[in-house]
Amino acid sequence: MKLSLGFSPCPNDTFIFDALVHQKIDTEGLTFEVLLADVEELNQKALKGVLDITKLSYHAYAHLTDKYVLLDAGSALGRNCGPLLIAKRPLSNAEIAEGPIAIPGKLTTANFLLSLAYPDAQNKQAFLFSDIEQAVLREEVVAGLIIHENRFTYQDKGLVKIQDLGEFWESTTGHPIPLGGIVVHRRLPTDIQQKINRVLARSVAYAQQTPSATRDYVRAHAQEMDEEVMFAHIGLYVNDFTRNLGTEGRAAVATLFDRAEALQIVPKIREDIFLKQPIN
Repeated sequence: MKLSLGFSPCPNDTFIFDALVHQKIDTEGLTFEVLLADVEELNQKALKGVLDITKLSYHAYAHLTDKYVLLDAGSALGRNCGPLLIAKRPLSNAEIAEGPIAIPGKLTTANFLLSLAYPDAQNKQAFLFSDIEQAVLREEVVAGLIIHENRFTYQDKGLVKIQDLGEFWESTTGHPIPLGGIVVHRRLPTDIQQKINRVLARSVAYAQQTPSATRDYVRAHAQEMDEEVMFAHIGLYVNDFTRNLGTEGRAAVATLFDRAEALQIVPKIREDIFLKQPIN
């Protein structure tokens, strides 16, 4: 069975999907037609429901629970790994509220967290995540919301941290921060959804156990990223939650969605958002 699959070229995604895509593990008869795209592009494709399986931001998934089911495997969720609000100099809350602030996409979880921490900051401009540092340096915006590997590079460019939004989330909820997840379309039968989850969990385990085997695929899509930064990126976003959300991970996702719904920035969320557990 061939399925369409979307994920980003970022190291944490290519790392966990390498074994699945290249049949290094038992895929239980599944094959995949892969689309590599920036997460905001994947969010937009998910809105159209065109992909069978896709990586997306948890914020975007809150708008799509009628179309997709969340897998237990594959999530980017953890502690001390949230988006950072950065600028050329320290800023007052009034300056942050006035903006403009560069964001990596309207439907990103990063933007949702920014709305929680700075509800008055409404003047935002969407940029490709990798262009945000330069937008701040060129003073096109007063601040930028950075994700992915830019967490490791902003200080080298003379930029300063205004707020770690992951720390903000953890201090106010006690939960790890849900950033992105892997979802499957509800048009697929439950047994196929569960098979996809098993295969992805197997792919994550393979990558964690033999990280050197993923190096070529990760490097091929990491552009000019320094190898030390590349593996620091993977270490930040790939962890036990990536193999299985578990009770703690599911609770973190539910809390994120409860807050989003309470603030009326997402529609009413279905109760059956998580993958049904197989009957033993």
